[in-house]
Amino acid sequence: MKRNRKLYLVLILTTVALGLLSRTSLVPKLIYPYLGDYLYALMVFFWVGFCLPRTETLKVAMISIIICYLIEFFQLYQADWINNIRNYRLGGLILGHGFLWSDIVSYTLGGWTGYGLEWYAYRRK
Repeated sequence: MKRNRKLYLVLILTTVALGLLSRTSLVPKLIYPYLGDYLYALMVFFWVGFCLPRTETLKVAMISIIICYLIEFFQLYQADWINNIRNYRLGGLILGHGFLWSDIVSYTLGGWTGYGLEWYAYRRK
């Protein structure tokens, strides 16, 4: 299988836009704390798929979930220099601010959603 990189770029940009929208008052309070992290993991899945267009779907899912986990566990590190980066909007969006187990769940679901979407799309062809 070879992924269509143009399609994946569109998926990445769409997911980023949805992620930014997820931080507005349009999102119900019940899912507000989780939706952004879920979409973040989905975006990472699309990024990994974009960068590794010939890699099998399961490996892309596992790599993307591990990347998200590493970023989440890295939030336990609170040195001044990294906190200064996190204080900028983009730095905070990428690196996050504090470790939460609920983020691990959201990342897992987002990564497996990417797997399911890709598996379904390529299975139909």
